[in-house]
Amino acid sequence: MYQQILDPVAGSLAWSSLVAAVPLIVLFVLLGILRMTAWLAALISLAVALAVAIFVYPMPAGPAFLAAAEGAAFGFFPILWIVINAIWIYNMTVQTGHFDVLRRSFARVSDDQRIQGVIVAFSFGALLEALAGFGTPVAITSVMLIALGFRPLKAAIVALVANTAPVAFGALAVPITTLATVTGLPLHDLSAMVGRQTPLLGFVVPLALVFIIDGTRGVRQTWPAALVCGVVFAVAQFAISNYVSAPLTDIVASLLSAGAVVLFLRVWRPVEGFTETGGPEVARTGAGADGRAEAATSTATIDRQAPRAGRDGPPRGGGDGDTEAGRRDSGAEVFRAYSPYLIIIVVFGLAQIPAIQHALTSVTRTFAWPGLHITSASGKVSTLPMFKFDWLAAAGTLLIIAGLLTIPVIRIRPATALHTYFATYRQLAPAIVTVMAVLALAYVMNASGQTTTLGTWMAGAGGIFALISPILGWLGVAVTGSDTSSNSLFGALQVVAAQKAELSATLLAAANSSGGVLGKMISPQNLAIAAAAVGMSGREGDLFRRVFLWSVLFLAVMCVLVYLQSTPVLSWMVP
Repeated sequence: MYQQILDPVAGSLAWSSLVAAVPLIVLFVLLGILRMTAWLAALISLAVALAVAIFVYPMPAGPAFLAAAEGAAFGFFPILWIVINAIWIYNMTVQTGHFDVLRRSFARVSDDQRIQGVIVAFSFGALLEALAGFGTPVAITSVMLIALGFRPLKAAIVALVANTAPVAFGALAVPITTLATVTGLPLHDLSAMVGRQTPLLGFVVPLALVFIIDGTRGVRQTWPAALVCGVVFAVAQFAISNYVSAPLTDIVASLLSAGAVVLFLRVWRPVEGFTETGGPEVARTGAGADGRAEAATSTATIDRQAPRAGRDGPPRGGGDGDTEAGRRDSGAEVFRAYSPYLIIIVVFGLAQIPAIQHALTSVTRTFAWPGLHITSASGKVSTLPMFKFDWLAAAGTLLIIAGLLTIPVIRIRPATALHTYFATYRQLAPAIVTVMAVLALAYVMNASGQTTTLGTWMAGAGGIFALISPILGWLGVAVTGSDTSSNSLFGALQVVAAQKAELSATLLAAANSSGGVLGKMISPQNLAIAAAAVGMSGREGDLFRRVFLWSVLFLAVMCVLVYLQSTPVLSWMVP
């Protein structure tokens, strides 16, 4: 049995923290500075983490590699299990042409790409985050934006930045319920506190998106619509999280924000429309708006043959919306285009009914990872080696059920659906390697004590810890790609630090989740998913550099908010 040591370097927590941070520093340098492919950067960083664990802490090699194996397994199930099956459903809609119908439906709401970015990336992405999470909204909304005429690089950036405010309540509020479990704090209090922090992001992110799409001109011309979307989302997120139900928070907020924008556009339109010149065809072959050559793909489809009609659905349209501007789809076609997402909502909704939920979870098995036995520095047995295999209740399995129900509705042949399923694995191969390697790295750092060393050192800041508390969550999500995992890593530590500094445990635990959502856009897991979805595998470093400043800027705002909530200035916001 391995017992963690928090200060293995000269008995100094500070020096030990510096060494413990080396794998993370290597990962970000390889991605952001050397522009290395994400899967290779993740594997190298994993090797560094193993070396630090074995030669510095020192953790025996056997347990270290077993921890890496458990992390890789967790990376595939449940995280990749969700993403793969969500992308499969999307790919089937592309295969049948129903995705083109959905795109035209969004385009008819507004032909202005700035408005489309807000509705698709923010509101629709929030709905996908609420239902599935774990990278699903980034994967799907990025390719939807490309189909609407966005260049691949910009589509990925917009999708990544949009995937912030909804994350804390994503996957039916799994991050919040996990936080309640590891901290022992009431679920309602944590939900309410996070609901008094992340709405600020919901308010400003739509404005940030139109700035990314069209700069200051975009903000000047479309701020009313962006403001309507942000205000409605923020108010709904606050109200539902505080007074109704944490799992329903993002579902309600996303639907209300999208509906508000659609209604607002009936009485208001931008002075000028905006469509990125050149469209996706230019993005495939030439230089993008940033002067760099962009990826050679538009919709990351499985089958890129010419438009055709057949047994697998209606005739396909081209990737450029201008070629189909006058086409009107029938009501039945529009319904079938939306049906996969309606089916997902129904399936996930039914899964929350107590009787059905009990049936789904009755076959769940939790077991200790073979050969891995860990105790914390205080001698407490670690729960890290416990692996939960909820194969039937998992969101990825529910997505498979939704996909099977989708097959007859969108009229795709079962053989084609099966071919598309296996092709999805080939499409996501680099992302699969990246996610499994990053989660292996996270588990090695957590099992060896590297993560706890970093957190304990930061917690020694005393009362000022409230200012840096969100950074812990941000760091956890940046490494693992999951607000749930970050809350598992640092939730209890935030409570201990709060008690030592005589601060609100509820405030700092919630700050871990609220700060964590801002690490989502720079997580190698999400970067790999976004790059794979838009056909930019190998250029994750370009995405990292473009979104890093946004991540840090939003994080700084969240740090200031949490600090003020720890003082008499805003302490009235703490439940």
